[in-house]
Amino acid sequence: MDKISKEVRSRNMAAIRAKDTKPELFIRSLLHTSGYRYRLHKKDLPGKPDLYLKKYGAVIFVHGCFWHQHPNCKYAAVPKSNESFWHPKLRKNVGRDKQHLKELREMGYRVLTIWECEIKEARKTDSVLLFERIRDWLNEREG
Repeated sequence: MDKISKEVRSRNMAAIRAKDTKPELFIRSLLHTSGYRYRLHKKDLPGKPDLYLKKYGAVIFVHGCFWHQHPNCKYAAVPKSNESFWHPKLRKNVGRDKQHLKELREMGYRVLTIWECEIKEARKTDSVLLFERIRDWLNEREG
């Protein structure tokens, strides 16, 4: 049983954004202040990646741990109420993500997924480490 009313739950869920989330804005700011340029939500690419870096042949997804079911993450817990709704919905999200990754790689793009929990941790401790990971990934050349 849900702890809040149906109306309040509906209002809460409706307020969740797909674009311009705090984690996404954090990554965008990190990259932009370091001189990286990118396009946002490129509609003609599978999954409309959050960031498209043409110069690097790369795309970056900034995924919410719950919505994309980050494996072994405390933020990815499925709600106990209405499980018959949540399990198929979240499974469908994960399947769609896998399909988009496959299609992007087949098109020759390098794909990086940054999880919400990684960003939360970086904001608490040291965002330099997360930036260095992204920078190193962008600059590595496939051999």
